[in-house]
Amino acid sequence: MISFSKVTKQYGSQVLFVDASFQIDPGNKIGLVGPNGAGKSTIFRLIEGEETVDEGSVERPKKLTTGYFRQEVGDWSGVSALEQTIQGAGLIADLRVELAHLEDRLGDVDADDYDKVLDRFGDVQDQFSMLGGYDLEARAARVLAGLGLSASQIEGQIDALSGGWKMRVALAQVLLKRPEVLLLDEPTNHLDIESILWLEQFLQDYPGTVVMTCHDRDVMNRVVSRIVEIDGGAIRSYSGDYDFYDAQRAELAVKHEAEYSRQQAMLAKEMRFIERFRGQPSKSSAVQSRAKMVGKIERIQEPKRHVERDFALAACSRSGDEVVSMKGLSKHYGDVVVHDGLNLLIRRGERWAIMGENGAGKSTLLRMIAGVTDPDAGTVRIGSAVDMAYFAQHHAENLSGDNTVIGDLVGSFPATGLGILKNLAGGFGFTGDDVDKPIHVLSGGEKTRLALCKMLFASPNLLVLDEPTNHLDVVTKRMLVRALKAYEGTVIFVSHDRDFLRQLATRVLELNPGDPKPFLGDYNEYVTSTGREAPGLRAVE
Repeated sequence: MISFSKVTKQYGSQVLFVDASFQIDPGNKIGLVGPNGAGKSTIFRLIEGEETVDEGSVERPKKLTTGYFRQEVGDWSGVSALEQTIQGAGLIADLRVELAHLEDRLGDVDADDYDKVLDRFGDVQDQFSMLGGYDLEARAARVLAGLGLSASQIEGQIDALSGGWKMRVALAQVLLKRPEVLLLDEPTNHLDIESILWLEQFLQDYPGTVVMTCHDRDVMNRVVSRIVEIDGGAIRSYSGDYDFYDAQRAELAVKHEAEYSRQQAMLAKEMRFIERFRGQPSKSSAVQSRAKMVGKIERIQEPKRHVERDFALAACSRSGDEVVSMKGLSKHYGDVVVHDGLNLLIRRGERWAIMGENGAGKSTLLRMIAGVTDPDAGTVRIGSAVDMAYFAQHHAENLSGDNTVIGDLVGSFPATGLGILKNLAGGFGFTGDDVDKPIHVLSGGEKTRLALCKMLFASPNLLVLDEPTNHLDVVTKRMLVRALKAYEGTVIFVSHDRDFLRQLATRVLELNPGDPKPFLGDYNEYVTSTGREAPGLRAVE
């Protein structure tokens, strides 16, 4: 269906692909993986025809329909979220507009043109009906609800939504379009766990082709059946889910390393013989023979050694046994009751995952614990010797300015040596020239890494984390999980990443209206006990 044949593509001196080939067949569900900057988004743009190759070709049927979700939204205003979703649904949305226009014309058209307009009206109506147009508004509402929008948000003005909610509308537009090929660039970035689970089921059931990038390992495992890896100019394909790819890649890396080492040892042995007997006439034929043999050997390329750096949290001071005590905690926003008489005791060393549907008050609870928001009633008491650090999404988003990564770290920790700070930056993926990047050019993931880096280096003994894995790639998530598992302090966190929840949570607080439920076990035990992965699961209709 879509064929990349001997494709070469570069931007200036940066080479993305060299003589790369792969094919996307109908019904494939493909996960695109590779380091930042490897060219995953370029693959999408080449399929869409937004860019062209330097060499080779990208072939696709002329009438192939595609839907491309990317990390950006338009300048939307003046309509409801529902209407905005419908307007972006492609051909079916265009037919809807034309049908309304033709209906108006039929009421006020010259007799000579009436039959012509009526014929066109019939053709458009038939096509609109065939594509499910008369169910379009209901389907749009179901998709928006599946992605977590409330009834008031769906019917309300698009202008009132934040950037993250508008991103959900942009995703809904693409899903509603129902193209033959869905191109999804990090579709889970702005979704809560309930919406991710809904999207997961939607994509599993989707009859068309799906090509996606995604930092959520669970989604990749459950949706895709093939991984296409882009790395170092090459494109390689693996049949199977993400876990299979990860295992295969590790196995191939070990094999490649062994083959390279054996060849290097053999070449070194031959070169020692050649050098030793080069000047001896009696050995000249043997030397020449071996030299020719060595010259003809096809060299095994030196393996790329992907080193996952670790960030070891410095030992934190010991807090008292009772770290946070909440009694009768209540919070209202107008007539909306978010918390009503919540009682909870968090002890030293526990790692609490706070779960709940949108509007259940997860972030509000973290803000009250951090002292950013005051409760309307009740108390939050922080225990003795507690040194708290609070991470919220806006902390990363608000990072800006011309200061560099290393300059920002030096300004934050002036008493710490430059070498230590460079090692610290390296532990969070800022290697080489990355430390000299101005903060205003950093991606969302890079800003998150920098914010976490600064917070964790201060060695607090209580971490309050609101969606710390947003925008983080799989490798950085693994590093963060390893660091937090070794951390001796207390953690209270909200996350939509199920692997992160499984790895870290030793306690779960499920927030339900008027009925919060603490589970004194880990996330796996919570899932087993409740029979669900999240409180507010929404079925795909």
